Amino acid sequence: QVQLAESGGGLVQAGGSLRLSCAASGPTFDATGWFRQAPGKEREFVGGIRWRDGATHYTDPVKGRFTISRDNAKNTIYLQMNSLKPEDTAEYYCAVKMRGEITYSPDRYDYWGQGTQVTVSS
Repeated sequence: QVQLAESGGGLVQAGGSLRLSCAASGPTFDATGWFRQAPGKEREFVGGIRWRDGATHYTDPVKGRFTISRDNAKNTIYLQMNSLKPEDTAEYYCAVKMRGEITYSPDRYDYWGQGTQVTVSS
Protein backbone atom coordinates (compact mmCIF):
# COMPACT_ATOMS: atom_id res chain seq x y z
CA GLN A 1 0.00 0.00 0.00
CA VAL A 2 1.30 3.43 -0.94
CA GLN A 3 1.10 6.24 1.58
CA LEU A 4 1.19 9.85 0.43
CA ALA A 5 1.88 12.90 2.56
CA GLU A 6 1.29 16.33 1.07
CA SER A 7 2.59 19.65 2.27
CA GLY A 8 3.17 23.18 1.09
CA GLY A 9 -0.28 24.69 0.80
CA GLY A 10 -1.17 28.10 2.16
CA LEU A 11 -2.41 31.57 1.42
CA VAL A 12 -0.78 33.60 -1.31
CA GLN A 13 -1.61 36.74 -3.26
CA ALA A 14 -2.48 36.61 -6.92
CA GLY A 15 0.68 36.43 -9.00
CA GLY A 16 2.56 34.63 -6.27
CA SER A 17 4.00 31.12 -6.10
CA LEU A 18 3.72 28.01 -4.00
CA ARG A 19 5.35 24.61 -4.15
CA LEU A 20 3.45 21.55 -3.05
CA SER A 21 5.20 18.35 -2.08
CA CYS A 22 3.92 14.80 -2.08
CA ALA A 23 6.12 12.33 -0.23
CA ALA A 24 5.41 8.72 -1.14
CA SER A 25 6.24 5.53 0.71
CA GLY A 26 5.56 1.92 -0.17
CA PRO A 27 5.78 0.00 -3.43
CA THR A 28 6.74 1.64 -6.69
CA PHE A 29 4.12 3.05 -9.02
CA ASP A 30 3.89 4.16 -12.62
CA ALA A 31 2.32 7.59 -12.48
CA THR A 32 1.34 10.42 -10.17
CA GLY A 33 -1.41 12.90 -10.72
CA TRP A 34 -2.17 16.20 -9.08
CA PHE A 35 -5.82 17.08 -8.69
CA ARG A 36 -7.74 19.94 -7.16
CA GLN A 37 -11.22 20.44 -5.87
CA ALA A 38 -12.87 23.77 -5.20
CA PRO A 39 -15.99 24.04 -3.02
CA GLY A 40 -19.06 22.89 -4.91
CA LYS A 41 -17.05 21.60 -7.84
CA GLU A 42 -15.87 18.23 -8.97
CA ARG A 43 -12.32 17.09 -8.46
CA GLU A 44 -10.32 17.98 -11.55
CA PHE A 45 -7.02 16.81 -12.97
CA VAL A 46 -4.26 19.42 -12.93
CA GLY A 47 -1.31 17.48 -14.26
CA GLY A 48 0.69 14.32 -13.90
CA ILE A 49 4.12 12.77 -14.17
CA ARG A 50 5.26 9.37 -15.31
CA TRP A 51 7.68 8.02 -12.77
CA ARG A 52 10.06 6.08 -15.00
CA ASP A 53 11.11 8.96 -17.26
CA GLY A 54 9.60 12.09 -15.77
CA ALA A 55 7.30 12.78 -18.69
CA THR A 56 4.63 15.28 -17.70
CA HIS A 57 1.21 16.36 -18.85
CA TYR A 58 -0.82 19.42 -17.87
CA THR A 59 -4.32 20.69 -18.40
CA ASP A 60 -4.71 23.92 -20.36
CA PRO A 61 -5.66 26.18 -17.42
CA VAL A 62 -2.31 25.56 -15.73
CA LYS A 63 -0.03 24.97 -18.68
CA GLY A 64 2.92 27.32 -18.59
CA ARG A 65 2.30 28.23 -14.95
CA PHE A 66 2.55 24.91 -13.11
CA THR A 67 5.43 22.45 -13.24
CA ILE A 68 5.51 18.91 -11.91
CA SER A 69 8.78 17.25 -11.04
CA ARG A 70 10.05 14.32 -9.00
CA ASP A 71 13.00 13.53 -6.80
CA ASN A 72 13.71 9.83 -7.10
CA ALA A 73 16.04 9.75 -4.11
CA LYS A 74 13.41 11.29 -1.84
CA ASN A 75 10.47 9.53 -3.51
CA THR A 76 8.77 12.90 -3.63
CA ILE A 77 6.71 14.61 -6.30
CA TYR A 78 6.44 18.38 -6.51
CA LEU A 79 3.93 20.79 -7.95
CA GLN A 80 5.47 24.20 -8.52
CA MET A 81 2.74 26.77 -9.02
CA ASN A 82 3.63 30.20 -10.39
CA SER A 83 1.53 33.17 -11.45
CA LEU A 84 -1.27 31.97 -9.23
CA LYS A 85 -4.79 33.23 -9.82
CA PRO A 86 -7.79 33.36 -7.50
CA GLU A 87 -9.41 30.62 -9.60
CA ASP A 88 -6.57 28.29 -8.56
CA THR A 89 -7.99 28.30 -5.04
CA ALA A 90 -8.84 24.71 -4.10
CA GLU A 91 -7.85 21.71 -2.06
CA TYR A 92 -4.98 20.03 -3.89
CA TYR A 93 -4.40 16.29 -3.86
CA CYS A 94 -1.72 14.01 -5.15
CA ALA A 95 -2.60 10.50 -6.22
CA VAL A 96 -0.72 7.54 -7.62
CA LYS A 97 -1.59 5.02 -10.27
CA MET A 98 0.14 1.74 -9.67
CA ARG A 99 0.15 0.60 -13.28
CA GLY A 100 -0.42 2.44 -16.50
CA GLU A 101 -0.16 5.91 -17.94
CA ILE A 102 -1.24 9.29 -16.63
CA THR A 103 -4.98 9.72 -16.95
CA TYR A 104 -7.43 12.51 -16.26
CA SER A 105 -9.96 10.43 -14.39
CA PRO A 106 -9.58 10.38 -10.60
CA ASP A 107 -11.28 6.98 -10.55
CA ARG A 108 -8.23 5.46 -12.21
CA TYR A 109 -5.88 6.35 -9.36
CA ASP A 110 -5.24 3.90 -6.58
CA TYR A 111 -4.00 5.92 -3.60
CA TRP A 112 -4.58 9.48 -2.49
CA GLY A 113 -2.99 11.99 -0.18
CA GLN A 114 -4.96 13.85 2.44
CA GLY A 115 -5.02 17.12 0.52
CA THR A 116 -3.57 20.55 1.16
CA GLN A 117 -5.42 23.85 0.86
CA VAL A 118 -4.27 26.53 -1.54
CA THR A 119 -5.93 29.93 -1.29
CA VAL A 120 -5.10 32.72 -3.71
CA SER A 121 -6.31 36.18 -2.78
CA SER A 122 -7.02 38.87 -5.35
